Amino acid sequence: MTNGCGGKVAVITGGGRGLGRAFGAALAAHGMRVALIDRDDAAVRAAAAGIGQLATGYAGDVTDEAQIGAIMAAVAKASGGIDILINNAGLHSHEYSQPLAEMGLQKIRRLFDVNVLGTVAVTLAAQPFMAGRKGASIVNIASAAAFSGGGYGTSKLAVIGLTMTFARELASAGIRVNAIAPGIILTDTIRSELPPETVNRVKAMQYLPDDGTEQDIIDAMLYLTSPQARFVTGETLRVTGGLAAGI
Repeated sequence: MTNGCGGKVAVITGGGRGLGRAFGAALAAHGMRVALIDRDDAAVRAAAAGIGQLATGYAGDVTDEAQIGAIMAAVAKASGGIDILINNAGLHSHEYSQPLAEMGLQKIRRLFDVNVLGTVAVTLAAQPFMAGRKGASIVNIASAAAFSGGGYGTSKLAVIGLTMTFARELASAGIRVNAIAPGIILTDTIRSELPPETVNRVKAMQYLPDDGTEQDIIDAMLYLTSPQARFVTGETLRVTGGLAAGI
């Protein structure tokens, strides 16, 4: 599959580690210039350095509208525009998967500020620099948890709703908007955060017995941002080994 990325520009939030960094490396490998954004300045600059000359790291918080707007303007000025946006930044630890009554309003507000309003802020900031560019595409990272409730899951269900809303609102500007809902993807972060019994319980609900990997999500992202997906917008691609299909 040809991604058609050569010479294009991508912005990836939460780009300092994990899937965000992996997305950046994959797009750079296809010849795209990538701008990684992360709250952790040292991590995002190290991630960019590890990817190479096609990557630049920016310290930024998706909940800071002015800061994100300035970064988008800087990326567009340096590169001539923005072609792909991946809204990957999010709070997803075991801490944010507790019952709402246990989390408390302060923690719930923080969760939605990052996962939901952060997606809105970044999308609105990028949109003027993406409008009218051939193949412009936004990919939001949701979660299979969106289909099973809970605080974290509800925030990701909102991301799926935003995906449909932005797909409708940005279509006239030629921007496609889709989402990926990963299941259990056994990254180092997930292995360290989730108890083995939780991982085993979730895997038992999958149709497929295999472990989900970063590459599975990278492949989904490359498809959704490619010319092969030119007629796909407003959709959520579930990459779960069948987990979400059975919920």
